[in-house]
Amino acid sequence: MKLTEEKILSMMKKKVARPMKVAELSRQLGVPETQKREFRSLIKEMAGEGSLIKIRGGRYGLPDEMNLVTGKLHGHPNGFGFVIPDHQQGENDVYVNRRHMNEAMHKDHVVVRVESEREPGRPQGRVIRILQRNTTHIVGTYETFGKDGWVIPTESKYFHDVFVPGKNRKGAKNGQIVHLEIETFPTRHKPPIGKVLEVLGTSNDPNVEIQSIFRKFGVRQSFSPEVLDEARDVGAEDPTESLKNRKDFTKLQTFTIDGERAKDFDDAVSLERFEEGYRLGVHIADVSHFVRENSLLDQEALERATSIYYADGVIPMLPVSLSNEACSLKPDEPRLTVSAIMDFDSKANFIAGTLHPSIIKSQRRFTYNEVHQLLEEEADDPFMPTLVHMHQLSQLLRKKRFQHGSVDFQVPESEIHMDSAGHVERISISEHNSAHELIEEFMLAANQFVALNLHERSIPSIHRIHEAPDPARLTGFNEFVDTFKLRLPSPARSSDLQTLVQQVKGRPEERVVNTLLLRTMKKARYSEIDPGHFCLGFPHYAHFTSPIRRYPDLVLHRIIKKYLKRKCPQKEKKALLSQLAEISEQSTHMEIQAMSIEREVTDLRRAQFMADKIGKTFHGVITGVTGFGFFVELQEVFVEGLVKISSITDDYYLFIETEHRLIGQRRHRSFQIGDKVKVRVAAVDLGQKRIDLTALL
Repeated sequence: MKLTEEKILSMMKKKVARPMKVAELSRQLGVPETQKREFRSLIKEMAGEGSLIKIRGGRYGLPDEMNLVTGKLHGHPNGFGFVIPDHQQGENDVYVNRRHMNEAMHKDHVVVRVESEREPGRPQGRVIRILQRNTTHIVGTYETFGKDGWVIPTESKYFHDVFVPGKNRKGAKNGQIVHLEIETFPTRHKPPIGKVLEVLGTSNDPNVEIQSIFRKFGVRQSFSPEVLDEARDVGAEDPTESLKNRKDFTKLQTFTIDGERAKDFDDAVSLERFEEGYRLGVHIADVSHFVRENSLLDQEALERATSIYYADGVIPMLPVSLSNEACSLKPDEPRLTVSAIMDFDSKANFIAGTLHPSIIKSQRRFTYNEVHQLLEEEADDPFMPTLVHMHQLSQLLRKKRFQHGSVDFQVPESEIHMDSAGHVERISISEHNSAHELIEEFMLAANQFVALNLHERSIPSIHRIHEAPDPARLTGFNEFVDTFKLRLPSPARSSDLQTLVQQVKGRPEERVVNTLLLRTMKKARYSEIDPGHFCLGFPHYAHFTSPIRRYPDLVLHRIIKKYLKRKCPQKEKKALLSQLAEISEQSTHMEIQAMSIEREVTDLRRAQFMADKIGKTFHGVITGVTGFGFFVELQEVFVEGLVKISSITDDYYLFIETEHRLIGQRRHRSFQIGDKVKVRVAAVDLGQKRIDLTALL
């Protein structure tokens, strides 16, 4: 039989009633003699990962059968923590008191024994084993202690200060920010011990704070000389020498539409208008031509998996000689592409499409604002007829998409503007105009078409999936919106969500309903399995349009080109699916990390922007309510701060979780998500990237 982790777990649930040694397990599960060595190895591997637990006497059992939970520990500054169970083990986080942490650290993969419930549905336990230490490097403030020193982690969830012997301080001085490697992890009687790898500088230097974030996440900002050499060599190739088996679209009117600061143009568009409809061309940079599978460039791209866009700039997935030059669809330069050509009728119904390795020559570099202005003013421009038809088609596609179940969340996003000296100049709401919608619809159409094309030909692919929300979370959402006489059916379809979003449009509760509905959604991710994209309402969806900055798109291009004119044999399918599963996991992990970095940089810049505004008064809207206070977005500056419940002294406040509300016990004053409040800036902590506010009652 084929031995897999899933097979072993399934058989153990059915056939094994108690923890057993490996030999007993193999007999109980009927493992053939020829596979016993492989079985023993797999059991040990599963125990290392936490899907099985090894107990005294060398016996192995299922965690949930022994009241054990494996998961990742999330520390709290006060020394306690919560274990987030691994995905196969249920929903509830497990609270761990500081006395029962067993020297585990934030982010460690641990086993906890569930011992009681603090209240119904709130399990409490103790760490009994650390499966894997996930933190080897920390950024923090160095404090001198005689000849030695201590590093206080910048991230307060790491509640262990790290001891640094004098020989390991690397010249660090009191108060400096350092990058530290942990050499010895904490025990019951000893603190963690580390050595300084790099002195970053002083805490009041804005650039040092940014570098601290990058070091914290282990981000590489530069490329090795070998990778740069390879990028330079492949980028120097003449694209006109690679025309074999490529469709020549250089005479077709194509152009790019991007942001003001963009340099990596990975998509161009074209449109031909016929009496019976439209022929849309979405032409994407053929990065796979330059980044060959298993090359140094490819290994580096997979490791990074995504470009990181933050308030100040970008850390690219590929060297700039490719991302901003050889692959970038610059105007008047021949560029290799992969083109999705799609035919629509006059009502934007999809008729047919084709995929081609191709070559184009973009005729113009537009910005979003430029196109929006041309469309608004109906200006005289040689590209105007095409832009008008593109606008018509995009609006038809947009209308049809929402009619078929796409959800249009109305939650504004902020944009940070920096001055030439690297300081925050202002913060504004990001503009989303008709030109943004035009490109958005065309990219969605291309992504959907490519996914459908591969699905219909039974070719394995890397999908962008979004699963339906958890019914329990929708129940909680319904309990809240019931106060507005709103309700979602269960199970809810994406069209039901869109109907509700439309119902609250323009109403006072629009912001709060959209925000909470968005929070009930699961996160989109990459997968070799294809359950569809719930929020878009698409049965099949993939990322095809950004291979310069997303590794899954690059992989998709390889698959398209490899199987353009041939089938994928069953043997190849199996190997490809296995490879795509690993790529999906890595890409999702790195995307989540990139989002965390972007969020931390944004929080830092917001805190820096507010540092000179202590004592000033602002109007705001409550965006979140917890047991320790509520968060307020300041309307004039689009910055979020915290009003601690301890700072509201007119009453004792009770947190009602289902209503996202704090209510005073005597005066019955309430603070609910969506309420408007007036606040004063009380303090700004740059180290914690936190803005403290005081409510003006």
